[in-house]
Amino acid sequence: MKPRVAIIGGGITGLAAAHRLRELAPTVDVLLLESGSRLGGVLHTTHQGGYLLEAAADNFLTSPPAAVDLCCRLGLESQLRGPNPSHRQALVVNRGRLQPIPAGFLVMAPSRIRPLLTSPILSWRGKLRAGVEYFLPRKKGDQDESLQSFVCRRFGVELFERLAQPLVGGIYTADPQRLSVEATMPRFRQMEREHGSLLRALLHQRRQRPDEQRGSGARYAQFATLRAGMSSLVNELASQLPEESVRFDSPVDGLFQAGCDRWLVSIGGRHPSLLPVDGVVVAVPAHHAASILPGVDAQVAHELRQIEYASCAVVSLGYHRDQIGHPLHGFGFVVPLVEKRLILSCSFSSVKYPGRAPDDAVLLRVFIGGACQADLLRLPRAHLVELAQREVADLLQIRGRPSLRHIVRQQHAMPQYHVGHGERVARIEARLARFSSIALAGSALYGVGVPACIQSGEAAVERIVPHLQEAAMASPQSVCI
Repeated sequence: MKPRVAIIGGGITGLAAAHRLRELAPTVDVLLLESGSRLGGVLHTTHQGGYLLEAAADNFLTSPPAAVDLCCRLGLESQLRGPNPSHRQALVVNRGRLQPIPAGFLVMAPSRIRPLLTSPILSWRGKLRAGVEYFLPRKKGDQDESLQSFVCRRFGVELFERLAQPLVGGIYTADPQRLSVEATMPRFRQMEREHGSLLRALLHQRRQRPDEQRGSGARYAQFATLRAGMSSLVNELASQLPEESVRFDSPVDGLFQAGCDRWLVSIGGRHPSLLPVDGVVVAVPAHHAASILPGVDAQVAHELRQIEYASCAVVSLGYHRDQIGHPLHGFGFVVPLVEKRLILSCSFSSVKYPGRAPDDAVLLRVFIGGACQADLLRLPRAHLVELAQREVADLLQIRGRPSLRHIVRQQHAMPQYHVGHGERVARIEARLARFSSIALAGSALYGVGVPACIQSGEAAVERIVPHLQEAAMASPQSVCI
């Protein structure tokens, strides 16, 4: 009569939850239910013609340390790789040409003044408006606002359109008019509360830690990947689970309380069944979770149903280095919407991480779609590949055809944290607090990166473990079946 836990969803969140459960409660039976035929969700590494291709994320932040810590616990520490230390900067399309993002620019605010003043990206009017931020009063009250409203209010429209919007778009593939600053960039809102000005806050931090930000754009010093790709993490997590604990082609279509804080999991597909369990971790996208949870709490299901998702296409292109006229003196570029182009961004994947392409070749990853250009994803796959080729050929002075062409569509893959997202999460948590043996996890609520997904999966397990320990101590006669 050992306690049994169902983990619904075999993406990185569910795998991290299953592994953490075996660490904390090794006597508990774990059952990982995956609706598809493989584990890992959007994370998937393939190899083609000497290129290493990632279907989604090709790296992860080292801070917060959840992903690095998990890799170390799995014995993957020796496979961790940081970005190439040379060319540690990002570029942005500016009036049809690529320009370096000013050194020290942190997603939506500058931490250094001189690089912003000397950059050609902003006009003098835009630079003066950005500098006025130092003297602006803080916003009164704690009401959430959109990221666009926040940046325009503090730094002006030009800095938003030319720098903040493309950088944030590269992270969230979102509409900044609807994106919640509290849910996505709470650090900057906190700076305003504490210092009155983001410039004052960042200049103060730079004096405290002068070497923290040397490049531009993303915090490249705080990124890492695995030598053989992101599937290495997925495969290692899967290998440490008992074979009988993973069920493929097992879509969950309902969850019902069975008394004594136990649950019945309804599994559909080719072999429908009802599975009694002592605990549940729901680690699937919000729309799927909403279809599972009406039998638990209809209001929670309704709240989850309101979380929207964006889609994108990832086009991988391989070229010989001598086909590319641009020096590739960075890790990639982002594209402002005001440039009226048809791609979101492009990563110089083999420049950022060596070993991703054959010798004398370059691997580019081009991103198309997102919330602001969703109509592009209606195009056939071949058209999207041609579109990506045309855009990068123009911006990087590329001659000839690529030796590699590969595309992956990520449908409804990126949750959109719209204004009010934090309040929605709080309402969901409050309603589920009355259950000690069920928890939600995944990118829909607490963060979109790999570390955030891992952290949420582990936290979900840590929430229900005390209930499992009580169930394990109960006598067979007292356990409800």
